[in-house]
Amino acid sequence: MPRPGHGLPGADASGPHRGTERGTGGRTTAVRLEQQSAREEWSALTEAAEHVDKTLASLPEPTRRTPEQRDLAEAVKNRARAARTRFLDAHGDAVYDRVTEGRTRALRIDELVEAAAAAFPGLVPDAGRLAQERSRPQADKEGHEIDQGIFLRAVLRSPSAGPHLLDAMLKPTARARLLLPEFQRTGVVEMDAVRLERRDGVARLTMCRHDRLNAEDNQQVDDMETAVDLALLDPAVRVGLLRGGGMSHPRYRGKRVFSAGINLKNLSSGDISLVDFLLRRELGYIHKLVRGLLVEDPDRWHSPYTEKPWVAAVDGFAIGGGAQLLLVFDHVLAASDAYLSLPAAREGIIPGVANFRFSRYVGPRLSRQVILEGRRIWASEPQARLLVDEVVEPQELDAAVERSLERLDGEAVLANRRMLNLAEEPADAFRAYMAEFALQQALRLYGEDVIHKVGRFAARSS
Repeated sequence: MPRPGHGLPGADASGPHRGTERGTGGRTTAVRLEQQSAREEWSALTEAAEHVDKTLASLPEPTRRTPEQRDLAEAVKNRARAARTRFLDAHGDAVYDRVTEGRTRALRIDELVEAAAAAFPGLVPDAGRLAQERSRPQADKEGHEIDQGIFLRAVLRSPSAGPHLLDAMLKPTARARLLLPEFQRTGVVEMDAVRLERRDGVARLTMCRHDRLNAEDNQQVDDMETAVDLALLDPAVRVGLLRGGGMSHPRYRGKRVFSAGINLKNLSSGDISLVDFLLRRELGYIHKLVRGLLVEDPDRWHSPYTEKPWVAAVDGFAIGGGAQLLLVFDHVLAASDAYLSLPAAREGIIPGVANFRFSRYVGPRLSRQVILEGRRIWASEPQARLLVDEVVEPQELDAAVERSLERLDGEAVLANRRMLNLAEEPADAFRAYMAEFALQQALRLYGEDVIHKVGRFAARSS
């Protein structure tokens, strides 16, 4: 039996594995032809990647290039990206099997792209190249993350590799496992972006980026996934609650705010990453809110997932990523003076998985008004009831939250939410969306319109 990735080049050989399977002449010839094809496609890809490196090394930084130089850089990048796409269309599963040792290793997306870079130099950017990119503002990056998007689209499209990657992302993080004993003992974990407290069987997650209106960045995603993991791992927790904390921001000092969405200043400065923010966010903690944690327990025969019901309470506003979050909660409350919006299209990017989930709640016409045209929905208007279960006066929100937590505390709720989520968001449909999102969002990160828009926003906020 050939080993995973048989017939593919990699770090451990100068070309495809030299051995061929014994058998009839036709069998051997087929294997040799497959290996020859892989060699030729890999050679074309590495040649195109080397040409990109040589061309970019001869050019000034992106913001200092002439129009002709920009066209040249894009042309060589596009040739290499076409070669990557052809190679992955033919050998994506074999690549994934090679780096995961026949799908015996559960690699998270950051580990997966790093392993692929080591095993297949030139297929995706390596750690050194990414570190160099991270040191630059978004406008001066070369867009190497687009190559990660090409790779991850191929992986997620695959009916074998894609589900394996989704399962890897549903496992508890190492950070959460490390913090679990202390959380079980004290019932409290304080992180930079999130405070987690267990009280009366409720895991209360409070977003506490008080100086930036709970704007999202790489650190916030890490803290949120850690908090969600802890809430799901702790058997003393029966229900989860997400709410924004009090702000120190001058305009909202002392008031609670849910979320201002993606941190556009960080995006402009080059500190928002495709893998560690945009994809980890969707495939990590948000997907865990829907599916639960994948736990390794040989005696857990009825379901491999640990799930719990979730409540969200909106004070002030839920902008962008904040509004996206509401689409996966079992019960959503909002203060009567709050509003929701998804301004991603105006910013030039894709609003996460909202394009997949939003129409389910509000229908196609209102979805286009909100996502494509940036319509803001106030909690007080009738259409808000399509997205929010309860709208109450601000001073009544605390009591309403406690009543909703009590209603969702039950075994029958768990069983029924599982069946509702299976019906409303089939795993294969979610995977297909995420496959295309991986590439399209990567392309949007480096669109000229995005770079100009976030640059103007950063300049205004400085």
